[in-house]
Amino acid sequence: MELQNQKKLGKRMVAVMNSIVNFAVLFVLLLLFLFGGYSLWDSNQVYKAADSSLHSMYKPTYEDTVSFEELQKTNKDIFGWLTVYGTNIDYPLVQGEKNSTYLNKDIRGNYSVSGSLFLDYRNSPHFTDFNSVIYGHHMDKNVMFGEIEYFADKAFFDEHQYGNLYYDGEEHGIEFFAFLETDAYDTSVYAVPVQESLSWQYLDNLVNKAKNTRNIGVTGDDKIIILSTCSAESTNGRHILVGRISNEIYADAFEDNTISGNTNHVFNRFSILETLMRFSGWLWILVVLIVVPLVWIIVSKRKKRKSKEGNEEYEA
Repeated sequence: MELQNQKKLGKRMVAVMNSIVNFAVLFVLLLLFLFGGYSLWDSNQVYKAADSSLHSMYKPTYEDTVSFEELQKTNKDIFGWLTVYGTNIDYPLVQGEKNSTYLNKDIRGNYSVSGSLFLDYRNSPHFTDFNSVIYGHHMDKNVMFGEIEYFADKAFFDEHQYGNLYYDGEEHGIEFFAFLETDAYDTSVYAVPVQESLSWQYLDNLVNKAKNTRNIGVTGDDKIIILSTCSAESTNGRHILVGRISNEIYADAFEDNTISGNTNHVFNRFSILETLMRFSGWLWILVVLIVVPLVWIIVSKRKKRKSKEGNEEYEA
């Protein structure tokens, strides 16, 4: 009798321990699921806040600048608009007292992880300097300056030649002629502004360093614009897209095409590994929801089978 009671007590203890372990595993899985869901939601909020479509209603046009002027009233630092044809780069421009001002602030001065597109504080907002530098975060999902890296692809560079720059109440054309990769401490590139006497030397340095170029006859008497963003390949790496500012307004050859169509054209050029890296958040969620529970189920079944076999041997 005493032996049977001990067996029953042992079984109850094993059952209780199994329940505790199962509950603990389920609790951890639930926490991981909630954390993964929150991380995904938070990430989507960041990208949503950086979407250029949020500002489209304020974009100045030849026929209407009233909306943009209303936007300017919300923040005196808003002074222009940048558009790169065939991409989602279509944002208002700001300029702060220093370059860190809008690093993590939106165009209205509110905190934002994605920041804003901002002109170097040393440049004139009237683009009278030989070289004017505009900075923006490198972000996935084709927001902010995330698409500048695509210009490293020669075919993409050749297909996307023009843009538009609005300032001082007028539109100006941009003709891109160089893409280069450098680092954040390259003073030969980030010398702002360049003196007129050194404009030819500066221009030659850019072209010599460039990965992709086109000859459009740029001279030291022109005004050039430099779009700068971080590189995902290295901590201090920078991707630079260079264009000439022109009084000629170029037609947007992509106007009748959807941006998503252009984006997919580029996205297909990425390797499978790069694609998986870009969807790492989703993969992580799938691992939590599918792989981990499956492993837990397999382990639990093995434990139960071993426990059952051990009890049968003990009773025998």
